[in-house]
This record gives sequence, C-alpha cells and structure tokens, in this order.
Amino acid sequence: MITSPKGFRAAAVAAGIKPDRDDLALLVADHTCAAAAVFTQNRACAAPVEVSRAHMRSGRARAVVVNAGCANAATGDAGLADAREMASRTASALGCLFEEVVVAFIGVIGVSLFMDKICDGIVRAARELSAVGGDRAARAILTTDTRPKTVDLEVALGQDMVRLSGMAKGAGMIAPNMATLLAFFTTDAAVTPGLLRSALREAVGEGLNRITVDGDTSTNDMAVVLASGAADAPAIEAEGEWFDAFRHGLIEGSRRLAEMIVRDGEGVSRIALVQVEGARCAPEADRIARTVAESPLVKTALHGGDPNWGRILAAAGRSGVDLDVSRLDIFIGDVWVAERGAARAYDEAVAAAAMREDPVRVRLRLNAGAASGWMWTCDLTHGYVDINAHYRS
Repeated sequence: MITSPKGFRAAAVAAGIKPDRDDLALLVADHTCAAAAVFTQNRACAAPVEVSRAHMRSGRARAVVVNAGCANAATGDAGLADAREMASRTASALGCLFEEVVVAFIGVIGVSLFMDKICDGIVRAARELSAVGGDRAARAILTTDTRPKTVDLEVALGQDMVRLSGMAKGAGMIAPNMATLLAFFTTDAAVTPGLLRSALREAVGEGLNRITVDGDTSTNDMAVVLASGAADAPAIEAEGEWFDAFRHGLIEGSRRLAEMIVRDGEGVSRIALVQVEGARCAPEADRIARTVAESPLVKTALHGGDPNWGRILAAAGRSGVDLDVSRLDIFIGDVWVAERGAARAYDEAVAAAAMREDPVRVRLRLNAGAASGWMWTCDLTHGYVDINAHYRS
C-alpha cells in the first residue's frame, strides 16, 4: 500500500461528496521531502492542476489531498480559490507550508466544491493519519473504478533495499497524454528532486502514457511521487547504477498500474496489447500503436472476438505516418493474418480463439526499420455507453 515505504501515513474519510463512502484521502510524509509531478496536457485543465503545478516547482512537498466526486474544473476564479483553500486547510492541519500541499480532484466537470464538507473532512483525516491507512486511501480516490489499483516493490541499491509503492485511479477518460488519471507513488529512497523528476517522466512515458480506454484525456490528470529518504540506504544524488535501479523500479510500478487501469476500464470485458515493430523511429511506432488502439472499429471487433484484421490495417493507414502498406505484416496472437498488406491463408477458428486470449495480442510489423512501440487498449462495450450516458445522473 501507499504507506508501505518508511516515512508516510495516510487516511480517508467520508466527507459527504459521494454518498455512503469515503471520498477524501490524505497522504502525508513525516517530513518535507523531495517530490516530482507531471500534469495533464489538456488546455482545459482544472483548478487543482493549476495550483499543484505551481506548488511542485520547488521539487519539495509534504502532503497530497484528494477529493473524489468533484473535478473542480471549469469553475473559474472561485474554483481556484477553493483549490487554494484546500491546500491552506491541509497545511494548517499538518503544520506545514501551503506550498508543500498537492491538491487533486476527480469527478464531474463544471460543479463547485462543497467547501464546508471538504474542510471538515480534511481536519478529520489529519487526525486519523496512520501508517496502515494506505488501503483505505486507495479506495477513497475511486470514482467509476470497480476496485483499487495499488503496487508495492522493493528495489536493491547495492546491499541495501528501498521500498516503492503506488496507488492510482482511472477507468474512463483514459488516453495517453501525460498520465490520464490520478497516480501517486511513494518511496523511502533518498533521491534529489531533479533525478526524481527525470525518473517520473520516464516512468509515465513507459507505463501510464501507454494506455487508452476511450481516447479522452481528463482535465485533472496528474502523477506525483514523494521520496521520504527514510530508508537506511545510500542517497541517489547522481545518475549511475543506483539511479538506474530506482528508475527501473518506478517504470515497473507505472506499467503495473497502467495494466490495472485498462483492465478496470469502464465496461471493459477484454483487453489487448498493440505492438508495433520495424518502424523507422519510436514516435512513428507509438503513433500507429495509438491509432490502432483507439480505433472504435478495432475496439468493437475486440469486443465481438472478431479477427477483422482489415480494421487494424485501416487504422494504421490513417495514423498520419508515411507508411508503406505493401510491407506491412499483421499478427493476431500467433496467427499471421496479413502479409505485405494483403490477406494470407490462415485458420479463421484459430484466429478467433486468439481474439479471446487474455490479453489479446495484436502485432504490426512494418519492415521499415528497427524502432518499436506499444499500447494497452480494451474493447468498447454497451457497459461503457451505459456508464457515460448517465454519468451525471
């Protein structure tokens, strides 16, 4: 859980924003520590993103406060004032600086906060902080998610071990453009803010940015990492063996959370890994993988278990990459369904069975270079439509 690394406590309370459940979480380091964050690329970013982005410029933080139920997006100056008030109330309750608090929100856009409930919830959560409060906090940040997403890892730094944990929420409005969700990581490693920022950017790029449920990027996305330095291990102050070990651990945590998010996507019944190989460069491979992964026709074929490789071909062809389709090979699972941009003989029943694997594996071989890319995606179901047709109801 998020409090497994040394030096962290958490709590969750029912503030009354969501009916009959915890809806406010507080994650706190025992002392001000190194921190890093990345935020949504959406130009319609929410008030908490603006406030937290400013606070994180210092590379130091003490706490993260999360409200589930209200996005506080498209709420104007009043929304900014509310986000700042949340940070101020949290700082007052903890005895830390206002700028050391990260605020994160999720929920309906265009709705103002119930600040009396929020402020009361912050005070109560501060009183209930505990080293075993991580599990409850991981549940409090959920919205349409059906289950919490958490990860715990140990990373060896020479003869010493440090812990790295994460929790995330995300089920809808999931598409790669930063983090596309809320994700929080803690570690008891001692890492300088600059190196922590570098490691987080890479971890997001190799995990949380490689998922799509519906092609939409939220107004509120952020990923945050706090490093308490409380472990009995050498400090990571420069690039090298220890930093490489740490960043690989953070990448692994990001990848695990990413897969959990896709598996718990709204209405999801089947997930797929789209891999592109033999591209001229990695950005082109990623662009093709994303276009295939986000194609509604590919996603509906995935739901029906239909090995309709023509939809995969068509999506790749409209990706905007200068693609030589006459060199393109397509595989579904281990079945080679298209060669050099045209149909080849294969067993339809075997291909259909490959569309029922977990995960379904879609592979495109471009035969144009040595670069590769990949994306997690999922099927598009009636369940997704039902959830989002009545999200505000």
